[in-house]
Amino acid sequence: MPLNCATIDDEPLARECIANYIREVDFLDLVGTGNNPVELTQLLSEESIDLIFLDIQMPIINGIDFLKITPNPPLVIITTAYPSYALEGFQLNVLDYLLKPITFNRFFKAVTKAKDYHQLLQQSTSVENIESAQDHCFIKCDHKYEKIYFEDILFVQALQNYVTIYTKKGKHVTLLYLKSVAEKLNPNHFIRVHKSYVVAISQIEAIDNNDIIIQSHRIPISRNYRSAVIEQVVNKRLWKK
Repeated sequence: MPLNCATIDDEPLARECIANYIREVDFLDLVGTGNNPVELTQLLSEESIDLIFLDIQMPIINGIDFLKITPNPPLVIITTAYPSYALEGFQLNVLDYLLKPITFNRFFKAVTKAKDYHQLLQQSTSVENIESAQDHCFIKCDHKYEKIYFEDILFVQALQNYVTIYTKKGKHVTLLYLKSVAEKLNPNHFIRVHKSYVVAISQIEAIDNNDIIIQSHRIPISRNYRSAVIEQVVNKRLWKK
């Protein structure tokens, strides 16, 4: 799977340069752009982002201050015209530091490092998931803790700061981001199909044009996720002549 990337820069030409570089690399996928870290906060709540290209000098809040107040950010590559920020950036565990103007060769070296590091993190997470595998979780609904069996989940829908978890027994509304829920679900059993939906693969009854059918529900598939959905859900199990 490609790394989902976002680029944040208040300079349109610099932002477009990074976006074009991302499009040239087959293991990268551009899922969002913005001109300040406030827009990045919104992106992180809506999309599963693996790698951020982050400028430093921006309006509202600069990139360094954003990293200081953001818990557990994705992998970060700093892009800036100011080399004086390099030390502070590395103290915040950024993966690399690209000095503008950025050449494609230097960009490719940085993203290759990001890909390798991400693979190591994924392998480590897989081991942890196996060691701590469970068949259920608890979520807080109002003043009550509800037990949810993963095998009962049909799909999860995001609505601002809330998610609704639809199960075989009913639906549960809880104060969580969809990104947080998706990270805790087994990627072999659940798939993101839209910025607002994660579905259980085993519960999919049909795919009708750009809709997934689960019981009486029709869940939209967005353009950004359609190819991954078809590949993981259909192609591996498709009977052909």
